[in-house]
Order: sequence, then structure tokens, then C-alpha cells
Amino acid sequence: MTRDTIETLESSFSTLALHADDEFAFASDVAPGIGVSTTFRMGYVGAVSERVGPNGRPNYIYSRDTTNNRDRLEIVLGKLTEGHAVTYASGQAAGFAALVHYKPRRVAIRGGYHGTHGSLKVYNRHHAIDVIDIDDPYEEGDLVWIESPHNPEGEIFGNANAKIIVDATFAPPPLSYPFRLGVDLVMHSTSKYFSGHSDGLGGLLVAPSAEQATELREDRVYLGSVLGSLETWLLLRSVRTLKVRVVQQSITAEALARWLNGASGGKAYDGIPAKTIHSVRHASLQDFTASPSPTAPGQEPKPSGCHQGWDVAKQNPGGFGACFSVLLYTSAQARKIPFTLTLHQPATSLGGVESLIEWRYGVDPSQDERLVRVSIGLEELDDLKEDWRRGLKRLVYEE
Repeated sequence: MTRDTIETLESSFSTLALHADDEFAFASDVAPGIGVSTTFRMGYVGAVSERVGPNGRPNYIYSRDTTNNRDRLEIVLGKLTEGHAVTYASGQAAGFAALVHYKPRRVAIRGGYHGTHGSLKVYNRHHAIDVIDIDDPYEEGDLVWIESPHNPEGEIFGNANAKIIVDATFAPPPLSYPFRLGVDLVMHSTSKYFSGHSDGLGGLLVAPSAEQATELREDRVYLGSVLGSLETWLLLRSVRTLKVRVVQQSITAEALARWLNGASGGKAYDGIPAKTIHSVRHASLQDFTASPSPTAPGQEPKPSGCHQGWDVAKQNPGGFGACFSVLLYTSAQARKIPFTLTLHQPATSLGGVESLIEWRYGVDPSQDERLVRVSIGLEELDDLKEDWRRGLKRLVYEE
């Protein structure tokens, strides 16, 4: 039995998160042990060439190949993502592995995570590829790279000439299931919501078939981008509570974003002082009938919208995600607000149980200087609202 053939009962999401790997729990411990060994004793002749031992259990040889905890983790992640999971040392490593796997001639991409564009530049040093816009016509051998939540401006899904990879870091299950929309590969930075505690770097590719997952694992052995033993254990611990964390974070984020949006346009609203909130951007606030209008740094934001007729709720049936952005009235306010709030930690990243806020221009100069990104944790909504009231009032007072 291997990680891609293990059978589990048809169960609900949270039950699978807790029990999908039960058949690989070979010790009597209820919680998986922290295994840090890099090499394993061979119990019989021929062990090196055989992946499964005489007892039907996996034959572990060296941790760069796999370990018991990594098998257990990938079984659980595969069940939750409706595919076959392959873990990596980071989201960046997972994205680069996807490029190696597909060997694209061209990559269609627009905006998104600046680290992805950095990986494309590194890959392009040795493999000449063209980077095109996501609305350009696709040819055979192209790779379309999109993020979810995403506003599709063109006919992306179902294009027979290109492979489609979705970075679903911002919308993990049970918020979204990209394979249901016809994509070819799903990527996550597990450092974010899957880990959920800001303590485990990791990445994930999810393939629709066991054969493709096997190819990715074989590449991973020689790329060397394996998830560390401690990170594997931490991630396995965290996915047990994925649904209760992510759903609640998403509910709180939507409510907070809608509340802050009441002060958009610089209005005074429910204790929020005037001339502080310019606009709020969150998937739940998008106009499903408008045309998309991207905003260049320094320009006034235009009405937010999606491809006409496209409902973001179809792409994120489980919720709109726990991350949103706020455009402050001035760049000075945006620089200071992370340090006038007390329940939102001034830090990069997202997905943890604690709320974070970051002035994005500081790490990504392509962003508007007035923009801050907010990642909502598990604090109570009313407490977060009061934190914003006090923080914004302090901004006005210091001006």
C-alpha cells in the first residue's frame, strides 16, 4: 500500500483531516511522533530496491525520499485538496518544481505574488521562456499561472492549448477546490493557512493523478527541496484544525472588511474618523457585473470588478478568504497604521491564528504606497473593530 492507493471511508472534511492517515499510524501513539532520523535500518535483503516491505508497510530508506510523517501528511493533504499531494520545503520551491515539471515555452501571468516573478527570472536564466499576459492567445506548451481568489478577465479555464496552475494559497480548502474548475495543477504555500501558526515553512503541489504525483516526487528527490522533519510534523499537527481555523478567519475577515468599507471614500463611520479609509478590497466586496480595472501605483483606484458574468463565489464556495487590503488616505497613514494597531501584528505573511498587517510597498515597490495588507486571525470581531477605531484615531491625532 502506498500513499496514493490508501483507501479511506467517505467522510466529511474535518474527519478526513483527523483520520485519513490512520492506516499509516504504525506506532501506538495517538499523536504522531517527531521523527528526525535521516536514514532507516533495512530489515531484509532487497530493501533498497523495494518500496513496500513484506509486511505491506512502506520501506523507508532515506528521508530525502520520504518518511512516515511525510507520507501521513501527504495522504491527509491529498484527501483535503481532492488530489495527490507532494510537499516541498517552501512555496517558492513548489512553484519552481512546477516549472521544472512542465518545461513551458511561455508563461502567462499577470500581477500576483512578487516571489513567483522572481522564480520565473531565475528559471529564465537557464531556460529561455517568454512571459506573456494572461489575456494573450495561448499556444501548445504554454503555462497559465493564476492566483485564487482571482478575477478572470479572459477565457482561461478549459483552454486545450495550455496547462493551468493555480496558486490557491489565499483560498485553501474548504474555501476553494480548483480541480473542480478544470485546472491542471494546484499550488499552495503551506506556510500560510495549512500551517496556520506562523511556525512552519513549507510548500505543496497537488496533482490530479497518482502518476503525475510520482513524477513530481521523483524530481523532488534530485532537486533536494524536501520538507524538513520538524516542519512536516508541525504541518501534520496543524491540518487537523484547518477547517475550524480557516472558516472562522474567513467569516471574521469578511465582516471586518465590510465594516471598514463603510468608511470608504474618506467618510466618518461608526467611530472611524474621516479621511482615513480610501477603499477596501476583498473578494466579498467585488462587483460581479463590472469590468476589471487594475490600478497602477500612484493612480486613483477604479471600480473593482470581475469578468462580466463571473461570480467569485463559484470559485470560492466555502468563503472569500481571510486576507484583504485597505487603501489609506495617504501614504504616511499607510506606513504608520501597522504600528498604531495593537491586536494586528506588524509583520509580513498571512494565514496565522494572529492578525497581521503590512505596508506592502515596503516589500513590493510595485504596490500603491497607500496600501496595507491585512490577514485576519482568530481574535473576536468586536475587538478587531475597536483596534481599528483606536489605531485610526491615533493616526489623525498624530497628524
